[in-house]
Amino acid sequence: MNKIILYCLPYAGGSSVIYSKWRQYLNPNIELRPIELSGRGKRFSEPLYENIQDAVEDVFNKIKDEIQENQFMLFGHSMGGLITYELAQYIRKSNLRSPLHAFVSGRGAPNLIRPNEKMYSKMDSQKFRKEVLNLGGTPPEFFNHPELLDLFLPILKNDFRIVETYKCDDQVDPLNIDMTVLLGKDDDLTIDKNETWREYTTGKCNIIDIDGGHFFINEQTIKIIEIINNVSVSIHKEKMMRFA
Repeated sequence: MNKIILYCLPYAGGSSVIYSKWRQYLNPNIELRPIELSGRGKRFSEPLYENIQDAVEDVFNKIKDEIQENQFMLFGHSMGGLITYELAQYIRKSNLRSPLHAFVSGRGAPNLIRPNEKMYSKMDSQKFRKEVLNLGGTPPEFFNHPELLDLFLPILKNDFRIVETYKCDDQVDPLNIDMTVLLGKDDDLTIDKNETWREYTTGKCNIIDIDGGHFFINEQTIKIIEIINNVSVSIHKEKMMRFA
């Protein structure tokens, strides 16, 4: 069975390390490739992004040579989900090999506007810290180390800013790939669970509710990877039938 590269994009404030434990659960035909975004992890000294498009172009430049020679899938959670969608669009418009599948996790459809949405990037430091703690995803003990917090919060706040200032095109130009959308049942950031994502591709779009809040990705690892593994098996079976 041919290898499929799985590029994974993190949520706001996250680094590639959030996906490190996935390797032990993925099917052998899937090669995990977590993406390190600028300004964090091994790329800590590099500048933060000005907008989502900067992030998309940066990731594209990191993978463009490899995707011309390999089959691949994309996965992103929250901010990473938005980058995943825009990256798939960028790849299509560059006339390169399309992903076999795109997984968007913990992210409402691009045109979904929520009334009275919190603008985290405009909060003062004290309120921002409190709201981030309430969101989850960041261990509470992390807030007991001011030196780490001083490094982490500017990254997180900038990530919120580029998401909050993102604007999608008024006219939807759908992808032509199969998608899976994963949404937390208790996630108030995607409370408007609807079928809107189906408008963003002419391929199949499977929308799955998963137990947990916004950071179900940290709690439901086995369930998420089971879904990814099943998709990879289905892709292989379809190829076998095509050449039978």
